[in-house]
Amino acid sequence: MNTRYFKPILVLVAAALLLPCHSVAQSKDEFNPIETGVTSLSIAPDARGASMGDLGAATDPDVNSQFWNPSKYAFAYSQAGVSLSYTPWLRKIVNDIFLANLSGYWKLGGYDNQAISASLRYFSLGEVNTNGEISGGQSLNPYELSFDVGYSRKLSEKFSMGVVLRYIYSDLGFSSSYAGEQSTGASAFSVDVSGYYTTYPIIGRNECQWSWGWDISNIGSKVSFNNGENPAFLPTNLRIGTSFMFPLADYHTLALSLDLNKLLVPAKPRKNDFPDTPEGQQEYNDATEEWENMSPITGIFKSFTDAPGGAKEEFREITMSIGAEYSYNQQFFLRAGYYYENEFKGGRKYFGMGAGFSLNVLRLDASYMLATAQTSPLDQTLRFTLTFDMDGLKDMFSRR
Repeated sequence: MNTRYFKPILVLVAAALLLPCHSVAQSKDEFNPIETGVTSLSIAPDARGASMGDLGAATDPDVNSQFWNPSKYAFAYSQAGVSLSYTPWLRKIVNDIFLANLSGYWKLGGYDNQAISASLRYFSLGEVNTNGEISGGQSLNPYELSFDVGYSRKLSEKFSMGVVLRYIYSDLGFSSSYAGEQSTGASAFSVDVSGYYTTYPIIGRNECQWSWGWDISNIGSKVSFNNGENPAFLPTNLRIGTSFMFPLADYHTLALSLDLNKLLVPAKPRKNDFPDTPEGQQEYNDATEEWENMSPITGIFKSFTDAPGGAKEEFREITMSIGAEYSYNQQFFLRAGYYYENEFKGGRKYFGMGAGFSLNVLRLDASYMLATAQTSPLDQTLRFTLTFDMDGLKDMFSRR
């Protein structure tokens, strides 16, 4: 990406996940999205979940459950699996930003009720060439990455829980100074806690599957860029979902799913919410300092009651995903879904669609995002996921 100074800044801003797609006529006083650091942690990594409108809290377990709800691994059908996903990001703006994700799990030997899992994700913001006004005029390669390991276990025949430990590193490459001082990256640690419940009710003559799931992700330390000058909260998120699967005919099934999400991050104080007086300016400065010094755990509890617009605005912070998945004999899949975010909290609204094909050893999934706003840089986003079933590989080699 060979650009001048203002273009790299535009790309870095546009690459953030919370891209406002709001109307010019929209009230500036009400537009108030939640600000976080390392926003790439919120990007859905796999094609299956993305094709259903970014959901997966209670869908059937798969290799990429680490992102959606790691407790599902305890109910996985296969003993082990590995998955590689690739997402070209913001292709309507640039051609060298992407997200790559590697996930895997393994049922502990001799036990069907527990599993260990891990994932590695790398978000590259491409190559940025500055013109000397910042960072001394050099080529920069900003990126964000995370690595995590998890453990899940059945606590009963129908319920499981999981925990994930994560290391996060973000290096955006720019310094806040124009003197050529090189910025330093920011590290953080976080924990995910999740639960999954599934049951098999009989409706008519058919055995169905009804599942519920929840996941609180990225509970951890703040990220502090430029030696602590710019602290930011991680995108701590509460995801709650349900899924209902029922047979249509022999070998044909349909699953309908719903996910609700809320960022557990306190709202940053806004200057226009305080009186335009010296006293009001002091109140704003004090509120900003309190926000910067607030611990992440305190911020989680405060996030439920701190919206300037009260309960009405708190409900606006909830995003919704609804999706469907058709399966033929667990070999061919068609999927579709819709993602909704309130216009005052970012305004992302898009349809997802996709398909998958599974053999004994591998499965290939693809998804396509279609934004409802023609000007959205998220429009026409593609994702690809290749999954390897370790049981299938083992059977293949054992027959030789």
